Amino acid sequence: MRPSFDEMQATAQTVREHYKGYDAWLAKQPSDVMLSRREEAEMIFRRVGITFAVYGAKDEDGSGTERLIPFDLIPRVIPAHEWAEMEKGLAQRVAALNRFIHDVYHGQDIIKAGIVPAEQIFKNAQFRPEMMGVDVPGGVYSHISGIDIVRAANPDGSGSYYVLEDNLRVPSGVSYMLENRKMMMRLFPELFSQHRVEPVAHYPDMLLETLRAVAPASVNDPTVVVLTPGMYNSAYFEHAFLAQQMGIELVEGKDLFVKDKFVYMRTTQGPKRVDVIYRRVDDDFLDPDAFRPQSTLGCKGLLEAYRAGNVTLSNAIGTGVADDKSIYPYVPKMVEFYLGEKPILNNVPTYLCREADDLKYVLANLGELVVKEVHGAGGYGMLVGPASTKAEIEDFRKALLANPEGYIAQPTLSLSTCPTFVESGIAPRHIDLRPFVLSGKTVQMVPGGLTRVALKEGSLVVNSSQGGGTKDTWVLEA
Repeated sequence: MRPSFDEMQATAQTVREHYKGYDAWLAKQPSDVMLSRREEAEMIFRRVGITFAVYGAKDEDGSGTERLIPFDLIPRVIPAHEWAEMEKGLAQRVAALNRFIHDVYHGQDIIKAGIVPAEQIFKNAQFRPEMMGVDVPGGVYSHISGIDIVRAANPDGSGSYYVLEDNLRVPSGVSYMLENRKMMMRLFPELFSQHRVEPVAHYPDMLLETLRAVAPASVNDPTVVVLTPGMYNSAYFEHAFLAQQMGIELVEGKDLFVKDKFVYMRTTQGPKRVDVIYRRVDDDFLDPDAFRPQSTLGCKGLLEAYRAGNVTLSNAIGTGVADDKSIYPYVPKMVEFYLGEKPILNNVPTYLCREADDLKYVLANLGELVVKEVHGAGGYGMLVGPASTKAEIEDFRKALLANPEGYIAQPTLSLSTCPTFVESGIAPRHIDLRPFVLSGKTVQMVPGGLTRVALKEGSLVVNSSQGGGTKDTWVLEA
C-alpha cells in the first residue's frame, strides 16, 4: 500500500499552495485556545441537539444511544480548479445513473446490449417490479444523491479522486455539512475574512427549488413535505433540520392519507393536498398495501397515488437498484452507454466475487483487500484486510465461499489524510468526502460537501456509526 496523499503537506517541509494561508494562521494558535474552541463547539452541538443515534449502542447505565458526531476544528481545503473538475464528474455520473434507473424500469436497453447482466438487476433486493413502466417527472429518480469520493496517492506523489460509493436512496449527512460551516464561522470569523471560501448556506433553498421543480406537471404551487420515520430514527435531527430550513412541514406516515389517488396531510385547518414528498423512509416501509403490510411508517395507498402521477417521491421508489455495490462496477460503462462520454471520475478497481476468477484472486489476497457486502452500509459487513486478525480473515473466507454473490472486493486504498485536532495534538487522519448532487430541471450542488474523518489513528473507516467525525469542507473561490 502506497503512503497516503497528505491534503495539506506537499513534503515534510512544504505546505500545498491552497493551504498556505490557513497553515500560517494555525501556527499562531495556542493549543489551549484550540482546545477551548473544541469544547465550545461540543457544548453548542449538544445544546442544539445535533446527534446521531447509534443502533445497538448502550451507555454504561444501559440507556441512551444518542451520540454527538465529533467535529474537528481543522477544515479540509479544496482549490477551485479541483472542485470544478469534480463537479463536472459528479454531474456526469448522476445523469448516467438516472438514465440507468429509467432504463431498468422501461426499455432495459443496457441489458439487451449485454453490458449489465439481467440477474444483477432482477435478483437485486432493491429492484421494484412495481415501478415497471412508471414515468416520473423529467425522468429523474435520484433527486438527492450523495456520492462518496476518496483520494489516493499516485506514484508521482500527486493525488487522484475516485468514487467509492453511490448513495441514491436516502443519503444523509447534509445537515452536518451546514452546521459544521455555521460552527466554523462562529468560532473563527477571522478565517473567513482572510480566505475566500465558497458558501454552502443556500443548500436548503436549492433543495426546495429542486423538489418543487419535480412536482406533478398539473400543479402550479406545489406543497412539499419531509416524511420522517420519527424521532427514534438515527437521522431524525437532519429530517427536522431540513424541514425547518426549507420552511415546510415535517410529517410522519400517520399524518398522511390517500383519497381518490391523491395524498393529503392532516392539518388543523383540515386536509391539505401534498404534491412532493421528500421521503426519508426506505421503500419497504412506504406503503403497507404494496410492501411490508406491518409497516406503520408509511401511508396506505401511496404507491397507487404515485403510479397515477399525482404525487412525486424524492427519491423515487426503486432507486436502490443503482446504488447497490454489485452494480457500482458497471457505472463507468453506463456513462459511456447513455452519455457517449468517458467518465471524468473513476471507480476504485473492483473485484466481483460472483465471478470465479475474481473470487479466486480475492481468496488468495484477503489480507490485502477490503471486502464488502453488496447490501452492507454504514461501515458494517466489511473486512479491511490489513487491519484484521487472522481469525477475522478466516471467518470472512468462510462467508465468501458460502455466498460469493454477496460480496465485492477492492484494493485497500490509503485514503488521503488531513491534519486533525486529536487528543495528542494535531495529527494526520484519513478522510473522505460526500458531495450532495441535486437533480431537478437542472443538476446543481453546493461547493464541497461533508468531509468525514476516521479519528482512530490508522483507521480507514470514517462512518459516524463506527466512531468517525466530520470537518468543514472549504472550496476556495477561483
